[in-house]
Amino acid sequence: MIMANIIKSLYNIRMLDELAEKRTVIHSIHPLMKVMTTLAYLITTVSYDKYAVSSLLPLVFYPVVIIVLAEIPPVPIVKMALAATPFLIGIGILNPLFHHEPAIILSGIQISEGWISFLSIMIKGIFNILAALILIATTGMTGIASALRMLRIPRVFVLQLLLTYRYISVLAEEAVRIWEAYMLRTPGRKAIAFKTWVPCVGRMLMGAYGRARRVYQAMALRGFHGEYNPGDVKGMNTVDFAYCIGWVTFFVLVRYLNFSAQIGAAILGVMK
Repeated sequence: MIMANIIKSLYNIRMLDELAEKRTVIHSIHPLMKVMTTLAYLITTVSYDKYAVSSLLPLVFYPVVIIVLAEIPPVPIVKMALAATPFLIGIGILNPLFHHEPAIILSGIQISEGWISFLSIMIKGIFNILAALILIATTGMTGIASALRMLRIPRVFVLQLLLTYRYISVLAEEAVRIWEAYMLRTPGRKAIAFKTWVPCVGRMLMGAYGRARRVYQAMALRGFHGEYNPGDVKGMNTVDFAYCIGWVTFFVLVRYLNFSAQIGAAILGVMK
């Protein structure tokens, strides 16, 4: 089960890298504008009140539109975002225990403020994770790194982010190699024995370190001396600025106009 999760994670990383190579209208937007738009989306999402639920829902429009325009397969991306739900549950699961005040009554069932805040945490977390995954899938880590350097983020942090992202795949590939070698030498077993976990983990880390060292030596031979060089980065044009300004305007309108309440009131008015 653990190895299956590692293989799945490795596949997801490679899938994001492959999606970043697409040529769509979203992929052609300048990386800096996409990073700025994503930051504005994250700030807007977390700025909501801890009991906000319905007012958050219009924000789903952003990831849905980007997924469609960027031709990203929705099911894998949504599954990757939902994989983080155990962490979100761990963050908010205690809220219902400490906040017992009744918030709403739905079909005769009283729902406390704790459950409302818990649901709000889940929605905010999933939206933010989905936005981050979409950014990687439409920009790539190289593009994100170049945008961060344009924002004057210190070089050491950008390099750490970029190399950590690459090193995760190296570590995962080494884990897969050890798993396959162990299974070939112990036919009939479905998992690695507990007593061999320590040497296997040690071998995995040493193997990943060796591969990472060879990668660094190859980079050094090609002229790498600690300075991140994004290569040729295209200049920004009117479409790039319009993309960022348009989305930021939408986020501000959604944040302060409460479209959900207005739509609900309109529906109730028509039903009457």
